[in-house]
Amino acid sequence: MTDHPSQIQTTFAEIQSKTEARASRDTGKVSILIGTATCGRAAGALEVVQTFTDELARQEIDAQVSQVGCMGHCYAEPMVIIQKPPYPPICYGYVTPGIALRLVEDFVLGDDPCLEFALGALEENELIPTVFELPRFKYDMRLILRNCGYIDPEDIGQYIQGGGYSGLAKALQMRPEGVIEEVKNSALRGRGGAGFPTGQKWDICCYAPGTPKYVICNADEGDPGAFMDRAIVESDPHSVLEGMIIAGYAIGASCGYIYVRAEYPLAVERLTIALRQAQAYGLLGDNIMGSGFNFSIELMQGSGAFVCGEETALIAALEGRRGMPHHRPPFPATQGLWGKPTSINNVKTLSYVALIITQGAEWYRGIGTEKSPGTAIFALAGKILNTGLVEVPMGTTLRQLIYEIGGGVPKGKRFKAVQIGGPSGGCLPESLLDTSIDFDSLSAAGAMMGSGGMVVLDEDNCMVDTARYFLDFTQKESCGKCTLCRLGTKQMLNILDDITRGEGRCEDIDLLIELAEDIKAGSLCGLGKTAPNPILTTIRYFRDEYEAHIIDKCCPAKVCQELIGYYILPEKCERSCDACVGSCPTEAVYTAKRGIKAIDQEKCVKCGSCVDACPPQYNAVVKISPKSLIPPSPPPKDG
Repeated sequence: MTDHPSQIQTTFAEIQSKTEARASRDTGKVSILIGTATCGRAAGALEVVQTFTDELARQEIDAQVSQVGCMGHCYAEPMVIIQKPPYPPICYGYVTPGIALRLVEDFVLGDDPCLEFALGALEENELIPTVFELPRFKYDMRLILRNCGYIDPEDIGQYIQGGGYSGLAKALQMRPEGVIEEVKNSALRGRGGAGFPTGQKWDICCYAPGTPKYVICNADEGDPGAFMDRAIVESDPHSVLEGMIIAGYAIGASCGYIYVRAEYPLAVERLTIALRQAQAYGLLGDNIMGSGFNFSIELMQGSGAFVCGEETALIAALEGRRGMPHHRPPFPATQGLWGKPTSINNVKTLSYVALIITQGAEWYRGIGTEKSPGTAIFALAGKILNTGLVEVPMGTTLRQLIYEIGGGVPKGKRFKAVQIGGPSGGCLPESLLDTSIDFDSLSAAGAMMGSGGMVVLDEDNCMVDTARYFLDFTQKESCGKCTLCRLGTKQMLNILDDITRGEGRCEDIDLLIELAEDIKAGSLCGLGKTAPNPILTTIRYFRDEYEAHIIDKCCPAKVCQELIGYYILPEKCERSCDACVGSCPTEAVYTAKRGIKAIDQEKCVKCGSCVDACPPQYNAVVKISPKSLIPPSPPPKDG
């Protein structure tokens, strides 16, 4: 126990009373919550906010409008929750300014909940028994996302009223080694990708010689298709700050840094506000809650280098040097920032900490699997119906996540693969959809948990082109320090380029495997060691597509441009229609004999605009692979 437990309890009680006295929500009035994280803003949420505010003012309605974060249902943005007693909170999706006016007129003023616009009720209530459930709520287990979409991220009072900073108050009444022991007993594994035990990292850092010690929050999220950390920071920044302060107390640090990419302006803005509020409430700075513990946090904006997500490269960037990784050992826990012991944790990892302290290690161990306790957060992207964020217990299968939660593949298309774990993750086929989502099972399948990106691919995706796309990303983001990573990935990319152009050789497949194994073995950091994963898994599970490109000069998915061509079927072409002619940017489409349209293959750049322009009732433009199937000479022009 600390020497000041009663002082801490008294001080925190005063902070709670202060927030209750200045409560920003009055439970007696109508409350309207509008998601204004990046996904909501991109869909027009700010216009919806303005419409609600203006209409409520015009009609002199006493209602509270709050801007909240992301609920995770990004596919349905802008989203609005209306809380009007005695009705349960009702969630509305795809809200436009026009729908907002209807909701004010019919529901806020009247008693029609406008169920035609509702996604679901957040609580059971006999007044509206017909409202269907929100998809994925049946499977969600919102721990990290518990506040996202329900509290104003710019109001510290709402966070505290929901139990926020009680974990810090409890931790400050424990010995630092007791806090570390609780986190160790929880078996919390880092959610940045590696899955290293968090408590063990803190333990090493705590007892490592040298002062001062540092805590770093790694919010440098750069994976294509991943937006989990951004959504958490935009929606619930105080959960991250609370975890950092507890980590600082546990390891004996007095200073922390948040490294966030500058491409996240809203996250930066809300973190800045949260830091200022925590300082004002005495939750940051000197003598926190009268405990005698001092801790400050500084915000550092990264310039967007993907490699700076690697902890030693991140430290180099914080020190003002070029973001390049260095050999380990020594690890940052013993020699990190400015050569001092440093604990680096991901946004999601830190967001768990306060919950573990308040609920206990055994509670946390009871969720998920034995070796991977807790929950997993994924950003569902790609060819999936319900895109967005989802948090499920470890041990949930890929099939459940993609079909029962994500809604499956849209437009009746056939599922082909899921790319999981970021650009260095693996592509897993349909036969592995029953794989358990946990660190070890995904690794055994050739993928990895990564930071939580998940991209679903359907029958229209070429797996060779997919592997080339992700390798192109990692190759460009390589810092260039390791020869194998710098030159090896470039050589692999050149081979993949040849294959997608129909210029590959049969021996190229084995050469790709050999290069991939060498790059994994000889690279310094995780970027190079995992960059070959998309190639290895696509060869492992989709080798037939590689062989089709090489042997048959054919792209089965009709994606690789050098192996496809566009052709207009004369029997389907409507002679009086000129839609395809006007859509072609290179004037490759022309009118041939008898008014039938045709495509000059020499001029065609394969942009696909003619396919999009052709009316669906005709469907006369087709994409063909191999290109050799197209008649070599176009029909003569009319006249």
